[in-house]
Amino acid sequence: MAGFAVWRHPRPRGAEGRCIGGRTDLPVDPRKAKRLAHRIRAHARRHGLPREVITSPLARAADVGRWLRRWGFRWQVDAALAEMDFGAWDGRPWASLPRAEFDRWMADFRGFGFDGGETLDALLARAAAWQPPCALAVGHAGWINARRWAGAPLTPATWPRPPRYGERVDVG
Repeated sequence: MAGFAVWRHPRPRGAEGRCIGGRTDLPVDPRKAKRLAHRIRAHARRHGLPREVITSPLARAADVGRWLRRWGFRWQVDAALAEMDFGAWDGRPWASLPRAEFDRWMADFRGFGFDGGETLDALLARAAAWQPPCALAVGHAGWINARRWAGAPLTPATWPRPPRYGERVDVG
């Protein structure tokens, strides 16, 4: 498939001030999941796309897929779309992380494993290798940024800003 549209999931409950990755499965307001599902359904209609969607298994993305399935979409779940695994940091308040640990990450931005988690290089490889089975997906900011990364030098300063909650990003 040449290109596809991926939406960032709706804002999860309980994420404020916390490092949220692939190990922390936070809920979303059902109304926000339904609202995003409506936008995806309208996009599919407008562009004549098949009624198929793939999501991350995490509730903040999968809840959107559940709505679409109720409306006749074929819904698939793929763990390869999950957010980056922040290891021992996942779910913790950012303020609780010692400055020395954060500095360690910044010094090895692509290779730091978050004490048992995934490196950015591993996320970049996972996102680049993923083959979309359909034209519509719901995922996470880190994965989306990794997928659209152009391969230029990657540093903390050049990492792109995350897409807004519910934002559509067209990627190849």
